[in-house]
Amino acid sequence: MRFLFTNPIKTPLLSSILFHFPNSPRLGLLDSVRVNSPSSLTTQRSSLSMAAIPPKSPSPEEEGLARRLWIKFKRESVFAMYSPFTVCLASGNLKLETFRHYIAQDFHFLKAFAQAYELAEECADDDDAKLSISELRKGVLEELKMHDSFVKEWGTDLAEMATVNSATVKYTEFLLSTASGKVEGVKGPGKLATPFEKTKVAAYTLGAMSPCMRLYAFLGKEFHALLNANEGNHPYKKWIDNYSSESFQASALQNEDLLDKLSVSLTGEELDIIEKLYHQAMKLEVEFFCAQPLAQPTVVPLIKGHNPAGDRLIIFSDFDLTCTIVDSSAILAEIAIVTAPKSDQNQPENQLGRMSSGELRNTWGLLSKQYTEEYEQCIESFMPSEKVENFNYETLHKALEQLSHFEKRANSRVIESGVLKGINLEDIKKAGERLSLQDGCTTFFQKVVKNENLNANVHVLSYCWCGDLIRASFSSGLNALNVHANEFSFKESISTGEIIEKVESPIDKVQAFNNTLEKYGTDRKNLSVYIGDSVGDLLCLLEADIGIVIGSSSSLRRVGSQFGVTFIPLYPGLVKKQKEYTEGSSSNWKEKSGILYTVSSWAEVHAFILGW
Repeated sequence: MRFLFTNPIKTPLLSSILFHFPNSPRLGLLDSVRVNSPSSLTTQRSSLSMAAIPPKSPSPEEEGLARRLWIKFKRESVFAMYSPFTVCLASGNLKLETFRHYIAQDFHFLKAFAQAYELAEECADDDDAKLSISELRKGVLEELKMHDSFVKEWGTDLAEMATVNSATVKYTEFLLSTASGKVEGVKGPGKLATPFEKTKVAAYTLGAMSPCMRLYAFLGKEFHALLNANEGNHPYKKWIDNYSSESFQASALQNEDLLDKLSVSLTGEELDIIEKLYHQAMKLEVEFFCAQPLAQPTVVPLIKGHNPAGDRLIIFSDFDLTCTIVDSSAILAEIAIVTAPKSDQNQPENQLGRMSSGELRNTWGLLSKQYTEEYEQCIESFMPSEKVENFNYETLHKALEQLSHFEKRANSRVIESGVLKGINLEDIKKAGERLSLQDGCTTFFQKVVKNENLNANVHVLSYCWCGDLIRASFSSGLNALNVHANEFSFKESISTGEIIEKVESPIDKVQAFNNTLEKYGTDRKNLSVYIGDSVGDLLCLLEADIGIVIGSSSSLRRVGSQFGVTFIPLYPGLVKKQKEYTEGSSSNWKEKSGILYTVSSWAEVHAFILGW
C-alpha cells in the first residue's frame, strides 16, 4: 500500500497547490497552479511515511543570478558528465588520439574565450570590473599554456593538429557574436552609444561564458574525487588536477561574481536574455563533449551496444515517488475528502452512501497512524540481528514475504473502512492529468517510446490503488506505457470502495516483473532495467539486469544493506566499469548480483540509458 501521510487534508501541498475545489463539489477540480518541478518542491519519504511539505527555498536575494542559473540548468551538466568522452577520460582509458583531438578543439575554444574576455573588458564601465575580466583572461592564457605543454610532450603543434569540428564552431561563433553585441534586442557593436549599453553586452558575454567555467570546475571536482590515492599514474591526472584546483575553482567563482555584479541594474527582460544565453551555452558545451570522436567501446550510453534486430530493452519503473512528487495514496485521499459531502448535507438517493468530509478525515488519520506504527514493527521483525556479509536473494525474498502479508492486511483495512467509496472517475483522471511528475521523468519515457528503432518496452509496476490515476498522468503522448497496478471498482463511474487487487506487495510486484519478462520469450537477448525507490521495489531491482535506485529512501538502504545488498552511485560505478571495458569484452550486467546503482535524478537515468 505504501500510503500514508499525516492528516491529509491539512497537507499544504495537496490542499493549496495540487487541488482547488470551490464550494460546489467537483466543479473546479484541479484548476489551480501545478507544481512545476522537484527543484521547486522536494518530497521525501521517511522509513515510515510520506511527508508532502514544501521545503524552504532561499529567496532570490540570497542567491546570485549565476548560482540560480546553474541550479536551473544543472540537468545539462549531467549529460556532459555522462558523455562517452568524459566517462572514458575519468576512467583513464581514453585513447590518446581522442584526447589529442579534444585538446586541439579546446585550443580553438580557449582562443575564442580569451577574445571574448577582451571584448567584455572593453565594454565594462568601471575599473574593478575591467580588472576582474583581465584576470580571468590571464587564467585562460594559462589554460592555453597547459594545452601547449601536452602538445610538446607529443612533439607536434596545436594549430596543425586538427581542423575545427562543427560543435566547436557553433560555440565559438555563438560566444564571439554575443561578445560583439550581436544579441537579439541589442544594438550592434558600432551603435553602443552609452556606457550602460556597453555594460549590458559585458553582462551578456559573461552569461555565455559562466556555464562553461562552472561546468569544468564541476567536472574537475567530480573526477578528482574518483582518483584513487595510489592512482598517480592516471594518464590524464594533469588535466583533472588543473580543473579541480583551488585556483580554477576560484576563477569560476570570480566569473560568476562578476556576472552577478554586472547584472544588478538590468531589467527583467534583459535578465531573461542572459538566462537564454546561459542555457544555450550549456547545451553547446554538452554538444562539444558529445562531438569528440571515440574509437573504443564505452559503457555509455547503454543503448550504444543495443542491436534492435537481435536485442530487446525492457524498462520497468515504480510510480509513487519514483515518478511522482507526491504519493498517489495522498492524492486519492485528498480527492475523497474534498469531494465528500459535509455532515449537514443530504446525499442524492442514487449516489453510494459516503462518509462526511469530517468523518473521512478522522478515518484517514486513524488508518495512517496504524499503518506507520505497524510498518516499522514489521520491518524490525524480519531484519537480521547482524549485517549479512554475503548477499543471498532467497533469504531476502523470504523476509519480504512478511512485509507482503502486512501490506495486504493494510489494504484490507482501507477497503473495509469505506474511505475510497464515492470517488468520481473523472475527478481521478483530472487529478492524474495535472499530476506533476519528477523533473525529467516524462521526457525520458517519451524519448524511449517515440524511438521506433530502439525496440524498447516500458512497464510501470505500482502499489497504487488506482491504475486509472497512473494512466491519466501519462496520457500526454505516453499511451504506449504498460501499467501494472491495482484498480478501483466502479459503478456508473463512481468508486464502490473496493480495490481489484493485482499488485499489493513486494512479492506481487516481483511476480508481475517475472511474468512480464517470460511473455517476451527468448527469441532475442533481453536486457532489463528497473527504476525504483522503496523497499517494495527491492526484489525487482535485484531481479533486473540493472537496478537503479532513485532518491534517498532510508528504509530501502537500511533493509538492503542489512541483507548484504551493495549500493553504488551510478557514475562512479560506470567509471569503474569503463576502466575494465576493453575491445570485445562485455559490460557484464548481471541479475541478482546484489549490486544496485543509485542516482539523484531522472537526468542521470536518461543520460546513462539514452545519452544526449
